[in-house]
Amino acid sequence: MPAGNLEPDHLLGLVGAGIGPSLSPALHEREAAELGLRCHYQLWDLDRSDLPTDEVLARARESGYDGLNVTHPGKRAVIAHLDELSSEAAALDAVNTVVFSNGRMIGHNTDWSGFARGLQLRLPEAALDRVVLLGAGGAGAAVGHALLHLGADRVHVLDVDADRAERLADALREQFGSDRAGHGGGPAGALAAADGLVHATPTGMAAHPGLPLEAELLRPDLWVADVVYRPLETELLRAARARGCTTLGGGAMVVFQAADAFRLFTGREPDADRMLGHFAELVRAEGEAHVG
Repeated sequence: MPAGNLEPDHLLGLVGAGIGPSLSPALHEREAAELGLRCHYQLWDLDRSDLPTDEVLARARESGYDGLNVTHPGKRAVIAHLDELSSEAAALDAVNTVVFSNGRMIGHNTDWSGFARGLQLRLPEAALDRVVLLGAGGAGAAVGHALLHLGADRVHVLDVDADRAERLADALREQFGSDRAGHGGGPAGALAAADGLVHATPTGMAAHPGLPLEAELLRPDLWVADVVYRPLETELLRAARARGCTTLGGGAMVVFQAADAFRLFTGREPDADRMLGHFAELVRAEGEAHVG
């Protein structure tokens, strides 16, 4: 709790599996302190608890929380337990931010805007004629929406669950146009004509190490982005840089989605540049030098 055992101005949290290494508590608490707010940010790790997501939501609301961030595997499962969705969350069928307001639980999605701002900042010249999206879960839906919002001509969705890839491609076509999204096939064929690749599955996380595809499929003229940020230096990013690709790590996305969530939770405008600086400091403190 805040110094002096004072009640916090804002009580926040993160619910998900394997979130022990998360930097979200420090990121939110440090920005709150910069704005003169007392904030306490709690982790609700599903791997360390028998509580289902709906029970976590209920307990957080009863405890006076202002809101929760939601990560893997709850971004879609949580929707059934909410009272209302923002237009973005409804369009994406995925929630990463839940705001408690007047006894109601309102779902939002800041992943898509976080990814969009990160891509614009770190890879402003990235070609977007054709982008392959690997992963059709909640993070994948947000990335697909962001890419098309930024003007990508076509996003091709791949997933180990072919039906899920088809559902996301259908949703993107419905929102952005019948020629803007495709799905199916294998990564080799999809990447052959692609400008970029965005990886949006748990593979590469500390609890799910490995590569999501064969490194030999990457080529120097391909840009590669990974939404995984723990660790920042994923095996995919290492393999991509070794093959000459321009890369984007998950750090910028996590900061910008956190800034957008912070605004929803507190009603205050965060300084995203300052949060990027805080994030870099936190990473350096852990001995990880590459921010992405």
